[in-house]
Amino acid sequence: MFFLPSAIRRPPSAVRHLPSDTVPTVYIETYGCQMNVSDSELMLGKLTAEGYESVDGPEGADVILVNTCAIRENAEQRVIGRLGELRRFMKKDTILGVTGCMAQRLGPKLLESNSRVSLVVGPDAYRALPHLIDGARRGERFTATDFDLEEHYEDFQARRFEGVKAWIPVQRGCDYRCTYCIVPYTRGPERSRQLADVVRETQEVVAQGLTEVVLLGQTVNSYTDGTHDFADLLRAVGAVPGIRRVRYTSPHPNDFSDRVIAAMAETETVCEHVHLPMQSGSSRTLKRMLRRYTREEYFACAARLRAAIPGLGLTTDIIVGFPGETDEEFDETITAAQEIGFDDAYMFKFSMRDGTPATRFPAELLVPDDVIDARFERLKATVRGIARERNMKRLGERREVLIEKEARKGGDLLQARSRDFKTVIVPGDPSMIGTYCTVELTGTTGSTFMGTPVQERAPLPMAAGG
Repeated sequence: MFFLPSAIRRPPSAVRHLPSDTVPTVYIETYGCQMNVSDSELMLGKLTAEGYESVDGPEGADVILVNTCAIRENAEQRVIGRLGELRRFMKKDTILGVTGCMAQRLGPKLLESNSRVSLVVGPDAYRALPHLIDGARRGERFTATDFDLEEHYEDFQARRFEGVKAWIPVQRGCDYRCTYCIVPYTRGPERSRQLADVVRETQEVVAQGLTEVVLLGQTVNSYTDGTHDFADLLRAVGAVPGIRRVRYTSPHPNDFSDRVIAAMAETETVCEHVHLPMQSGSSRTLKRMLRRYTREEYFACAARLRAAIPGLGLTTDIIVGFPGETDEEFDETITAAQEIGFDDAYMFKFSMRDGTPATRFPAELLVPDDVIDARFERLKATVRGIARERNMKRLGERREVLIEKEARKGGDLLQARSRDFKTVIVPGDPSMIGTYCTVELTGTTGSTFMGTPVQERAPLPMAAGG
């Protein structure tokens, strides 16, 4: 087994070992968050620049890469099962690699447990992929999981999967170290890109015909390049000619300075939506989570955002069954959801991750599975009920929407997104994808709206805020 040393993390372009008349193919399968999607786009961009051809499925691909998530145990178990399934699609000489957070967390254990895996590559080692793949063709097996605090892949040209918006990483890693979270251990310390580099990539996105960007970071609003903060970044990206919508994810409640909120309110292209992770509505639970804010401080942050940005869509993350969570503490989460009135929430059952501080809690603090299940169902019913009630009141309103893709149900239906992050199903044909139109909200399932166009769809603007 070979462990990739730091000295060769930035190899020269590799020499191919396939026949000269053969174009090698690569298939990348992505699990997890938007940052993983962005990383897959970077990897695909790097490999296509090196002569690979991207394919849409694993059947017969020369290289299969599974880009993984480690945030919850079931995500890792799903990947392990998928690695077994992929064997039936592989040729004798197919290279199978595992990349991303699970690769970073497990490292050589993945090579030891799966004989067909040749590459285990963490988020800071994608630059070495062509070199590693060539070595794998010679029968070598590699683990590349060193952190590189200067790596932002600035010279990579992402091969984007999305047809209407671009994921743009502005920050990698995290310094908060919440007791339940594996991210600091799989993505390393927080570091931010230079503002000028983010603006340059945004300009490239516009040249590709896209008008919406999503700025990515683990705690994105703590962004700083040493000179500029997140408020500066929002204003600069929002002013790029051709950009019509700017979004970002995920922020931390502690980092919403007055400057950041003012930039949101004053920059026309910044959308009226914030995904504000709460995790719990109990100050005692939040303290055990090491979230560094109280229930009251979270409420105050949400109130400041709503006061500054009329019509703000507010969504959140909530964990159920964190160690030590009592019935009273869970009830505080229920009342928090009711009092704040989230538009939607991503709800998760607590998942213990090896290596996180939560593993050191006394066993007696663990919440029984049946209690977690009951609480989860109660929270889900509460959040969905609130969302449905709020959405029913919006019927008859008009929204500008961006047509993103064909709806799952088909039947000449398209899926669109409003500025405040509402999903709207509208009638139309695929030629409308990537265009904007104004719709009247005519119905709702409780979470998704149905919309009727009320004017001809507008051409894509060529100036910011157009």
